[in-house]
Amino acid sequence: MDDLKTPPMRDPRRLLKRMRELMAVQENAQARLDHLTAMIAEEAGWDVCSIYLARQSNALELCATFGLKAEAVHHVRLQPGEGLVGLVARRARPLSTSNARAHPAFSYKPETGEEPFNTFVGVPILRGGRMVGVLTAQTSQERQVATDEIETLQTVAMVLAEIVASGDIVDSEEMAGLDVRQSRPERFQGGAFSGGIARGVAVLFEPHVESARLIADDPAREEERLDTAISSLRIQIDEMLDSGRIPFGGPTRDVLQAYRMFAHDRGWLERLREAVRRGLTAEAAVERVRNENRARLMKAADPTFRERLHDLEDLANRLLRHLNGGAKSAELPDNAIIIARNIGPAELLEFDREKLKGIALEEGSAQSHAAIVAKALGIPLVGRLEGALDQAEDGDPVILDGEFGVLHIRPQLDVTETYDARIQTLSERRLAYAELRGPAVSADGVRIGLHMNAGLLIELMALDETGADGVGLFRTEFQFMVAETLPRLSAQSAVYKSVLDAAGERPVVFRTLDLGGDKVAPFAPSTKEPNPALGWRAIRMGLDRPGLLRYQLRSLILAAAGRPLKVMFPMISAPWEVRAARDMLDRELRHAERAGYVMPSDVKVGIMLETPGMAWALEHAIDTVDFVAVGANDLMQYFFAADRQNSRVSDRYDVLSPAALDLLKRVRDICAEHDTPVSVCGEIASKPLEAAVLIGLGYRSLSMAAPNIGPIKKLVSGLDVEKLGTWLASRLQSPADSLRPLLLQAGEDAGLPREAVENGRGI
Repeated sequence: MDDLKTPPMRDPRRLLKRMRELMAVQENAQARLDHLTAMIAEEAGWDVCSIYLARQSNALELCATFGLKAEAVHHVRLQPGEGLVGLVARRARPLSTSNARAHPAFSYKPETGEEPFNTFVGVPILRGGRMVGVLTAQTSQERQVATDEIETLQTVAMVLAEIVASGDIVDSEEMAGLDVRQSRPERFQGGAFSGGIARGVAVLFEPHVESARLIADDPAREEERLDTAISSLRIQIDEMLDSGRIPFGGPTRDVLQAYRMFAHDRGWLERLREAVRRGLTAEAAVERVRNENRARLMKAADPTFRERLHDLEDLANRLLRHLNGGAKSAELPDNAIIIARNIGPAELLEFDREKLKGIALEEGSAQSHAAIVAKALGIPLVGRLEGALDQAEDGDPVILDGEFGVLHIRPQLDVTETYDARIQTLSERRLAYAELRGPAVSADGVRIGLHMNAGLLIELMALDETGADGVGLFRTEFQFMVAETLPRLSAQSAVYKSVLDAAGERPVVFRTLDLGGDKVAPFAPSTKEPNPALGWRAIRMGLDRPGLLRYQLRSLILAAAGRPLKVMFPMISAPWEVRAARDMLDRELRHAERAGYVMPSDVKVGIMLETPGMAWALEHAIDTVDFVAVGANDLMQYFFAADRQNSRVSDRYDVLSPAALDLLKRVRDICAEHDTPVSVCGEIASKPLEAAVLIGLGYRSLSMAAPNIGPIKKLVSGLDVEKLGTWLASRLQSPADSLRPLLLQAGEDAGLPREAVENGRGI
């Protein structure tokens, strides 16, 4: 057994130091790899050191060696899974044996001249969790391979991954066809959360650690930095959990509990420290351990392991931010498209808006705070693109389709040309819409009010650009969601005053706080509910915790000061809630008058009708309000009991079904009978065919996102309202599942312009 003893391990930090010096030398790619293999063999005491790199066919090609026959370089290729090298690549973990030829996976390649060598060790070369190649070492002596030796090779492999993925290696003639960087076109289908199309270059929100920051000058100092960052990370997580409130934009309590567990995991921490002791910087150690976790867990069939991977990824990203002192992202290149797992609204607002052209997220939702900001800024955002981060590299050409929820990475020429044509068409349409700044009047002379929805001051710049008649819905909750504490009275009032100033003579409808569900403020009480969308939210929270709502109403009154004030209460489900909310406003008006405030010149109170229960009870509350806004998004999903964002049930959600249209017509008729203004807010007001039908039902005011006003104004100009109204009236009692196909078939006979028919058909 003596011959199986391992020799004393040499200092791995000296090897890394020599590698860093080699990286600074100007030489061609092949020479650099040849020098690397010789240096590794010499410093680590091996007879053979070889580098195998992955080709686009997934075969592993011998690209450099010290100790094997030189003529085998670029001629020996191992198919996926072939031999000991292939086994290392398939498992994405190290392999060692004291008798290579006796191993069942051994594959003999006589052209390499490896007959004299018995002991074998191989480690994967990973970049971003993706297999770039395999680093191997061999010796003629049969012996055990020490854990320290494997650790050294893994550390070297991480540095090597960045070297082989550099431009010099990829572009060299000898390395043509290697898959050291992603090269194949990739297409991801996700969810369209903010419209528009963007062409640009990929910018990974959590990029690789730069190769210049991989090797440490002072390992003791790096270990100290790592320990300090880990302590800060633990304190942060503990404070977030123990405070009882999860900060806005942060993960859920369950995820934070997982973070806490992983942050105290001894195995994870020891692997980080060991990587630092071997000569890596603290950042490089985090990157190395993350790569190994990602490569291993992505191969797991059990989805729970992949969930653990997400937790470890987030934890690694948090730790890197602590190491960097919370440093902001680097400056964006022109035409940047951010690719991230998720992103917060504050982070999104920090980017240069001239350079940021789109956002692609592995997670996210249409109601997320990032989506709200992206819509406000007119930036395409696509979410639920699982796996996009692993397939993209910084600088890759990408196309982001916010209309259909698609991300193309490294698109082929025909795809690029198709999108260029679409972008040109959209640009021409925008120019045409920009000229339609006058009022929206139908072909038969019916005036339609088109208002915009907003939630940020920056959105109000579109009032003049679109020629909107006013702000039909200003969502007030965003100011609360991005604040760590309840905004002061003066701060709230200043925002509302700025909104009124920007609108000028045009009306603004302020919707009171719609918190709860997926909208969380760090200072507001929150509870874990089985169905948050149907839980304690909006006016329910405001009435149960009146201090928050009264504070906001007082701010609105202060902001109006001599100007008209229109206040709308959300998520009303019963008439008594309307009366209670209006009574609260009346009390605040009396308080303002007693305090000597400059009073609003006029106050109008409305409700956002979002529940079927309130739709059927509207007659009992109509005398309490001055106007009604139909919140069609929630009203229709509650009506159908189908989440419009859930692809499994979205085919059960069609607002053009006779039953849904009958409900919408009933609401409009009740309002008309009581001479109460009524409008429709939401997605259906922004879709040409659906908007046309709403107008045909008798609605004369629609509110939508600013980019949709131009297309709807163009639609209105070609619409024969009387003809469409007559056509609909005769078919509302139809047994058809939906009037959509009948409308598209009837086309102009139903008073529809060509644009509505083409859009409804997806042309």
